[in-house]
Amino acid sequence: MDRASLLARTGAVVDAIGQDGFAPALTSLLQAVAPYTYTVVFGYIGSARPLDLYDDFPDAKRQIFVTDYQEGPYLLDPFYLAVTRPVPAGLYRMRDLAPDRFYQGEYFRNYYIQTGLAEEIGFFVDFPDGATVILSLMRDERPFSTREMKALAEVQPLVAASIRRHWADLSSRFDTASQKRNGPAKETDLERSFHSFGDGLLTAREREIVEHTLKGHSAEAVGRILGNSPGTVRIHRRNIYAKLRISSQGELFSRFIQTLART
Repeated sequence: MDRASLLARTGAVVDAIGQDGFAPALTSLLQAVAPYTYTVVFGYIGSARPLDLYDDFPDAKRQIFVTDYQEGPYLLDPFYLAVTRPVPAGLYRMRDLAPDRFYQGEYFRNYYIQTGLAEEIGFFVDFPDGATVILSLMRDERPFSTREMKALAEVQPLVAASIRRHWADLSSRFDTASQKRNGPAKETDLERSFHSFGDGLLTAREREIVEHTLKGHSAEAVGRILGNSPGTVRIHRRNIYAKLRISSQGELFSRFIQTLART
């Protein structure tokens, strides 16, 4: 993209701050830097249900990317999990944030693979009140090249500053959304989903192992996180399967999603 075009699109973004045309203007700028397929902007705060601030999905895709995601799978999303750690603001590839067995895990095989994406990258933008906005750029044919990532990183300061200005009221939007869903209890239930999973059947340590397993960590990684050997983790997994009367990680994922639905 030539300098004149970049400056014109940048001006359009600045002019649109606070107006309905802001997100499309920002998308237009980013598409000119590195063309991609879909855009979605989610707002996050704590474990609350993410807010879809903007997206350009066709109706056939919105069910998977937005509606289904908000119903619970977001709790296993590497981007969401990165927010909870948290990671510094910046531009990230999802594959660089994902656990070591993410692409073999059930979140990927049962949910994420339905998106048909070749790659997803995200601008992480922090807000002073603890909220975070992630602007995701998605491609359905090929990953972003190193050159494209460098070009996108160069406009990151503009992306971050304009997003903070445009969605400065993000925290109040979460308060309003929570009230519409009958108060904050819904968020507390979601936050406790992992800790209550298998209640009465699983021990606290077994629930921790379920959590890290569903997030995409291998037995080796879970062992490092919890201070156990990989062999001990595998024994715990066998015990978990026996107690829940299941035989696969796929069934474990399905049982967890059922728990979310009941919540």
